Amino acid sequence: MPIYLDLHEMPDGVTAEHVAEMHQADLKIEHKFNCRGLTYWCDEKRQTAFCLIEAPNKKALKDLHTHAHGDVPKRIIEVDGNIVESFLGRIEDPEKSQNTALNIINDPAFRVLMVIETSNFLDRLEANQFTIFTQKFHNSVSKCFHKFNGNIVKKNNNNYLVSFKTVTDAVLCAQKIQYQFKYVTPKFDPSSRKLNIAISSGVPVTDKENIFEEAITLGTRMCDIIKETFVITSEVNALYESENRNATVDKESVRVLKATDEKFLTQLMDFIEDKWHKSDFDVSFFSKALGYSKSQLNRKLKNLTGLSPNNFLKEFRLQKALQLLYKQHGNISEIAFETGFNSPAYFSKCFLDKYHILPSKYIQQHIS
Repeated sequence: MPIYLDLHEMPDGVTAEHVAEMHQADLKIEHKFNCRGLTYWCDEKRQTAFCLIEAPNKKALKDLHTHAHGDVPKRIIEVDGNIVESFLGRIEDPEKSQNTALNIINDPAFRVLMVIETSNFLDRLEANQFTIFTQKFHNSVSKCFHKFNGNIVKKNNNNYLVSFKTVTDAVLCAQKIQYQFKYVTPKFDPSSRKLNIAISSGVPVTDKENIFEEAITLGTRMCDIIKETFVITSEVNALYESENRNATVDKESVRVLKATDEKFLTQLMDFIEDKWHKSDFDVSFFSKALGYSKSQLNRKLKNLTGLSPNNFLKEFRLQKALQLLYKQHGNISEIAFETGFNSPAYFSKCFLDKYHILPSKYIQQHIS
């Protein structure tokens, strides 16, 4: 049976005790709607509550809440129990709240998310060297995550998504990973391996389809797009200062993204990800669509990425092409046209300029 996570907005005056009573009311009649309440999270500060419920469908969940206490959730998403546990640490009531008359759980579902990306090897390396680096890096970051109470949600050879309860833990963990990175990078060519870290924050249910999708998307884009190697959102920065008695992060090593820049980044990437593959998509087209003059767009993009709009669009397409080549999603000509290049020859030239290897050579060395 599907598992759903729903969002309730708590009116003024509603406390964790009230939410616990509502949860108990759900449990008393859940059998009538073929539902099973697993647990919930309550955040008095942000006035939100989230229920995790096994139900045949969303309607059954709504009917349960309606008949139990009348508080219908604002939003419901279907989730995977293992993913919920990775983000939030549990999928049942905490032990300390069990076997009591009323399980009062004042436990926020708000999380701080860290996205880590290390660049792919594009130079010729023996397979065992890549494996050794990957293992050393994973061992190093895993120790950091454990020390700073981070839960790994997802990982592969080049990316990590990690959930933290506090901003302080996330920031200190990131700084430790940055410091240790040089000791696990191959000495013969440190330039072939880079590290980008972004920290965002949010709640599990928004107007998006997937759990924590809003915070994950922003964090991933910050990692991919922002020119600095360590970036945090304005909310993360404010929370860090709040948790540390107004102590500030080191602005020399950490870029704090302004709220206006976050909005621009979201607007920019939403638009580009929808249109980037079209060969007639150029800078004048997307500057008008976003409501900026060419000079405004140029200034804002250079501030975030260090690139002009034309170069940004070209590099974005090349990165997409690299992913398609790695996944063997068509031959070179097909991928060139699919990623918006007018000819395979021009695509190969741009790929060589960017990655210092021809697409054909990359396929021979990394795919075949």
